[in-house]
Amino acid sequence: MNASVNWLKEYAPFDCDIHRFSEDMTMVGQKVETFKTESDKCKNVVVGKVLSISEHPHADKLVVCQIDIGNETLQICTGAHNLKVGDLIPVALDGSILPCGKEIHNGELRGVASNGMLCSIGELGFTTHDFPNAVEDGIMVLDEEYPLGTDIVKALGMDDYSVEFEITPNRPDCLSILGLAREAGAAFNVPFTAPETHFPEGEGDIKDLLKVTIHDNHCQRYSAGMIKNVRVKPSPKWMRERLRMCGVRPINNIVDITNYVMLLYGHPMHAFDYKYVNGNEINIRMAKSGEEIMTLDGVQRKLSEKMLVIADEKDPIAVAGVMGGEYSGVYEDTNMVVFESACFDGPCVRATSRMLNLRTEASGKYEKGLNPDNCLSALQMALMLVKQLDAGDIIGGYIDNYPCPRTERKVEFDFERVNKILGTDISKEEMIRILACLNMKVENNIITVPTSRYDIAKDKVTEMNDIAEEIARVYGYNKLPSTIMKGVAVAKPTEIQRFTKKVVNALLGYGFYEIETFSFYSPKNFDLLNIPADSWLRKPVVISNPLGEDTSIMRTTAVASMMEVITRNFNSRVPSLALFENAKEYWPIDGEDLPKEPEKFILGCYGTEKDFFFLKGVIEKLVWSLDIKDLRFVRNTDGGTYHPGRCADIYIGDIKIGVMGEVHPIVLSNYGVKTKVCIADINSELLFNSIEGVHQYVSLARFPALTRDIAVVCDEKVTNGEIMDVIKSSCNGKLESVKLFDIYRGSHIEDGKKSMAYSIVLRDKEATLTDKIADACIEEILNNLSKINVFLRR
Repeated sequence: MNASVNWLKEYAPFDCDIHRFSEDMTMVGQKVETFKTESDKCKNVVVGKVLSISEHPHADKLVVCQIDIGNETLQICTGAHNLKVGDLIPVALDGSILPCGKEIHNGELRGVASNGMLCSIGELGFTTHDFPNAVEDGIMVLDEEYPLGTDIVKALGMDDYSVEFEITPNRPDCLSILGLAREAGAAFNVPFTAPETHFPEGEGDIKDLLKVTIHDNHCQRYSAGMIKNVRVKPSPKWMRERLRMCGVRPINNIVDITNYVMLLYGHPMHAFDYKYVNGNEINIRMAKSGEEIMTLDGVQRKLSEKMLVIADEKDPIAVAGVMGGEYSGVYEDTNMVVFESACFDGPCVRATSRMLNLRTEASGKYEKGLNPDNCLSALQMALMLVKQLDAGDIIGGYIDNYPCPRTERKVEFDFERVNKILGTDISKEEMIRILACLNMKVENNIITVPTSRYDIAKDKVTEMNDIAEEIARVYGYNKLPSTIMKGVAVAKPTEIQRFTKKVVNALLGYGFYEIETFSFYSPKNFDLLNIPADSWLRKPVVISNPLGEDTSIMRTTAVASMMEVITRNFNSRVPSLALFENAKEYWPIDGEDLPKEPEKFILGCYGTEKDFFFLKGVIEKLVWSLDIKDLRFVRNTDGGTYHPGRCADIYIGDIKIGVMGEVHPIVLSNYGVKTKVCIADINSELLFNSIEGVHQYVSLARFPALTRDIAVVCDEKVTNGEIMDVIKSSCNGKLESVKLFDIYRGSHIEDGKKSMAYSIVLRDKEATLTDKIADACIEEILNNLSKINVFLRR
């Protein structure tokens, strides 16, 4: 919506510069996108008077003029021949800048001094639509009297600002000068004065000449007035200026009146040539099958039974709310005009506009949902302007069909609740003042919401929230204290969100980089990952309208996404990398429409020192940081995606929460990665559920510890985890820690056997631990290990 600042000031006399105006209007809810003024492009051009015109001594096509600019007389040469002595014209002085981009300086033309330039309408940025009486290829002659030396910017109305507003869909009332002026009055605390309208006196009665019938409820209201003896001519300068500043091209007085009223009230109007209204009747109905209409843009359009039309006795003469028909305009031979001021259903207009692929300014306004109560005021203003501009003779009376009048909404005023919602302490009197600025009267503690604000109080549950919002935006969002809204739960992260953030921060601290990948990929990933043909992972959720085969299914395992990123980095010669993703997988459920969506932490690494044990150590540190006990790693020899001899299931107690290991060489070959890659796949929910509480403070030990090292021999198939479980279950609470520090295979060790050395720390929390007790603990450990065929190395 483009609006003239000077026009707005006529109804709300605010006094501020354009920058403050833009800022305050934006803060009150009517965002200013940009503003412009013609005065910036026109400098040092004034009104002058032609004193004399003489022939140029050295050029037949030039004349020499003496121009009075008030404080001096200038000699200027020109090639225009439409001037006469006494004409008032725009004079560009030395150093002036014109909207067309010219910069004027004193000089000579064929040996004769020329101290400036006389300007045409084109050089000032105008057309004959703006000044119909001007000569297009000559000097602009002003048709009004101005003091000599007057800045042409002021004389021609170029000192106004055109402001472009971004109007939100819920505020169709602000698609008008009056709506924005009311907002400006509230923003700057100045009175808003709406124009007074009435039906001018006329001859005869319109009802004897025209019959209007509404046949469909998609037409909410239809008002009509008529004029005769139409006198089509240019509009006055003040009207042309306002239309131009609002981005509308002036055409003639009748058309300009309808555009002027549309801008003023935000309500589209249309003028029909009465002689083309067959049968002297107007019917608002749905189009009939097979009907067509030639619209004003010269296109023959087929209509459907879902489109609302304005029809005469025979055929459609306009598409309701969109565009008039070929013969519905105003022409030079037009004698009688019907002014239409109607309100049509927004969704119906939008559907018609889309079906016809025809979007107009009128349809854009109707789509938002206009106020039918404006119809009569807009019609009255149009007829008043006809009389003021002598554009025709008024025919008495008017037609107004309004089957279901819109009613004002009533809201019980609870100012304490408003303060509670906003977290403010605004007085009741101040709230009533603000509401009055917005045309909402408060009487007996009841707020009357005008019909123009049907976006307010649609729902009884939220109606006071709407009132609070209106008060807040006028009171000033910048004045609202930074407090938590009363009566509403405090917004804070959930337990699972805090857990996820803690894991992410921990992994970042361990040197991993976080990645984020798409949740869909290609079915080819199953073969790349060497997933067995009968695995349920090969039964994904299929996307019904994929962009292509590479994005045709929802992933059942995020390991493929991690491998894609690792492959890309390896091919880019990144020597070493550690990545993780908080990924979501999609597991179909038989008989259910929606899949299960577990969240996973997928870790991946390769490069120097980033092997199986590096990744295992990261998982151990992560679990420790979450204060989770009973972490175990159990050998996994299933193969598939992972190396069968270098893979382990991850357990917390008896619950398997994931798997980790080296990627199978076949998988690496499928991806073209020529280095060892380790990946861990951890279920986020199961990891979260394993947290027993928070870290508890443990006081420093008062008694010293004793350390014992043992080396045991076992079969190759016995794992470190199995031995650690036995050691940890021994010593009756006196074991503080145990650590594997050496694995040996070689001389003095039988084939198929291995030696594993452990450092065991023992401590008694109640007394000093003696060697005798420590030796007894070691003996207990060895006895328990012997039960799984693990013996002390001799």
